[in-house]
Amino acid sequence: MNSATVRNLLVRGMLAGLGAGLLALVVAYFLGEPNVDSAIGFEEAHAHAHEHEMEVVSRSLQSTAGLATGVLIYGVAFGGIAALAFCVALGRVGRFSPRATALLLSSCALLAVYVVPFLKYPANPPSVGDPDTIGKRTGLYFLMMLLSVLLAVAATILGKRLAPRLGTWYATVVAVAGFLLVTGLAYAFLPAINEVPKDFPATLLWRFRLSALAIQAVLWGGFGLLFGELAERLLNPKPVTSASGRAVPAAH
Repeated sequence: MNSATVRNLLVRGMLAGLGAGLLALVVAYFLGEPNVDSAIGFEEAHAHAHEHEMEVVSRSLQSTAGLATGVLIYGVAFGGIAALAFCVALGRVGRFSPRATALLLSSCALLAVYVVPFLKYPANPPSVGDPDTIGKRTGLYFLMMLLSVLLAVAATILGKRLAPRLGTWYATVVAVAGFLLVTGLAYAFLPAINEVPKDFPATLLWRFRLSALAIQAVLWGGFGLLFGELAERLLNPKPVTSASGRAVPAAH
């Protein structure tokens, strides 16, 4: 794959990330923000009067411009990274079309980057968690994310190397089993964190975590579909029909 094609895919990846970010923004605003507001209301209702502090950024700004900026920048950044990963993966993970490769890559990214760390350290509303442990919690989450990504890459390499001897099906089963086994060991040995107040509404906590998962699913699912279509049109363009009715190969 030449540098011009990689550059074009990178631009398309960032555009697809922007489009997926817009979809995720809609979900975040209508599904996630009401739960955040409810969690903040719970926190304010249980806070002592002397603990109230002046807001540096208003809640209305956080839930509109702040939310949009964060989600869209996230989408563009991860879209660019995923496009570069697509350039490496295309043709190396199987004989898949650009559309199928993009969707497979985005699904694996969702699993490795978000779902696996989420199952160990799930997202919590603003009112949950000790401020003194935020550094520790953040470090453990990103450590779990890094381990998950490295294990996913290692499982992919293992499956490719075992395929000639075991066949694609059994090589995939062994690779997935190895990934699950090592991930389970990481879950067991990394410290657990449970700072949810006993009186925090369980329903609100459940809704918040589901909405966080839904936002990521829409972001990565939307990216896979949008980028797959853009990559397919770039790499496998449809032939142009000439005036005589003959198909002429489209120029790259």
